[in-house]
Amino acid sequence: MSAASRTDGSGLRLPYPPQTLREYALLADGERGALIGPHGEVVWMCVPRWDSPAVFASLLGGRGSFAIAPVERHVWGGHYEDRSMIWRSRWVTTSGIVECREALCFPADPHRSVLLRRVVAVAGDAHVRLELDARAEFGHRPTRTVHRTDTDWQGRSGDLHLRLSGLAGTRAVRQTGAVVLDLVVPAGRQHDFVFEVSDVPLPKDVPDPDGGWRATEDAWHRAVPDLDHCLHPSGARRSAAVLRGLTSSGGGMVAAATTSLPERAEAGRNYDYRYVWIRDQCYAGQAAAAAGIDDLLDDATRFVSARLLDHGDRMRPAYTPTGGRVPDQQRIGLPGYPGGYDRVGNWVNEQFQLDAFGESLLLLAAAGRRDRLDTDGLEALRVAAGAIARRWQEPDAGIWEIDPQPWTHSRLICAAGLRAVAATAQAGSAAADWLALADTIVADTARHAVHPSGRWQRSRSDPGLDGALLLPPIRGALPADDPRTVATLDAYLAELTQDGYAYRFRHGDSPLADAEGAFLLCGFVTALALHQQQRPVAALAWYERMQAACGPPQLYAEEFDVAEHQLRGNLPQAFVHALHLESAARLATSESGG
Repeated sequence: MSAASRTDGSGLRLPYPPQTLREYALLADGERGALIGPHGEVVWMCVPRWDSPAVFASLLGGRGSFAIAPVERHVWGGHYEDRSMIWRSRWVTTSGIVECREALCFPADPHRSVLLRRVVAVAGDAHVRLELDARAEFGHRPTRTVHRTDTDWQGRSGDLHLRLSGLAGTRAVRQTGAVVLDLVVPAGRQHDFVFEVSDVPLPKDVPDPDGGWRATEDAWHRAVPDLDHCLHPSGARRSAAVLRGLTSSGGGMVAAATTSLPERAEAGRNYDYRYVWIRDQCYAGQAAAAAGIDDLLDDATRFVSARLLDHGDRMRPAYTPTGGRVPDQQRIGLPGYPGGYDRVGNWVNEQFQLDAFGESLLLLAAAGRRDRLDTDGLEALRVAAGAIARRWQEPDAGIWEIDPQPWTHSRLICAAGLRAVAATAQAGSAAADWLALADTIVADTARHAVHPSGRWQRSRSDPGLDGALLLPPIRGALPADDPRTVATLDAYLAELTQDGYAYRFRHGDSPLADAEGAFLLCGFVTALALHQQQRPVAALAWYERMQAACGPPQLYAEEFDVAEHQLRGNLPQAFVHALHLESAARLATSESGG
């Protein structure tokens, strides 16, 4: 469908229909992100921060979008430039080839987003249409024009200041609260647009697009290393770039860029993931340590240490990117993505997640091994160990955030964290106490949560299997050759995997794929578990299959619908990219014979 069709009679296209998640790419600068679809439409963007209200909300059925695409009939493609979150939309039209290079200026201004869009006539003249309809507060606040010239347009939407520059040489179809422009770019030439959104007044000078592109390219190449020591280095670099793009200047990494994308249609399982989960942040930090990306490790360590020092054994499972309290869940008056609702905020505040303290210790131990712990990190390490000592016997919501129980994974991951920090040079005289506590936790858990078959079970009252139970041995809670470790992996492969995909746990008696999608985190964890068991061929097979569970932009969601080969849940899911990066780093030793 051409970009000019399905208009509302005034030149502005009707709201862009939702696409399958595999077709969306993400532009990110650390402070916020923009989800862009195959018609060149920005369908989701929150400003000034990840957790702010959206200025483009058509992903959830709201008003507002920013699109640049060919007027002619076209087919879509695209790719990221290596070692960056710079995206190139590419359309083959009936008369040529058009590209649009897209990026958020990086590194970011915490108050002002700067979106660069460069139209390139690759083959033949490029006939394109630009449509801008910015609407603050999730589409509820239309834009009013403040000022316009032959080269730029300025507006206000709610409390946000807007400016679009690069209008010279364009033909205005409409230019009121919304902007609709036609443009012809001669063959071999290019044309730049720059769109700014800010919660403070914009600077007088319009950004120079060439300078913005150079600064953004340089910053991304500094942020994402070559990673040539990893399996499939280009894929490892993609996940590293995603993690970097989701990490704010304060060190907090949001779990995903979106809210309310359903894990299963009409099942009520859709949540707001635009916040920093301590567990996910720790996964990313440990992946960064495995891959040797010290600045990403430092960010994770800094954010988690600050939360431990702020709240001690009452540390919450999740925070805003600035370290604040996650707002309570509410509806925002939108239709929602098909099959989902329109939720913002999260009820995670009311939970106790014991495993977050164990993961914090594993993160801090990884930083210690790389000599990256400062004074705050050392104190946070002691705080986390003390929290485990006081609270390890309490029921918790666990990794999957469900009904409180003494979950086996939570306890064993705490033991793994205690063993890890006890082995660091920074442990000192506390090492013996931490090892003793780890032994106590493992022994008590073994008395109550070993299945009659010899494997670990989910909790003392739940005899089932769980993909999370593969993690504690990987992290060092138990030896790889412990019979319970081997029995748990064998049982998991037999009972919770199907057609080469991994699932979390059984939901009643229904078939695995009927209850939920394959869980990509569990697939990469399975690869790491097989690697630990010195089964490199099987480990690599699992890694390769999980790596392919994405769309053209190589972004991972939480779940993968095996039957339809579609992504499910919020996008991109940071903890999946973290385990992908860690697997790429650790499994490389299998290929090299290390």
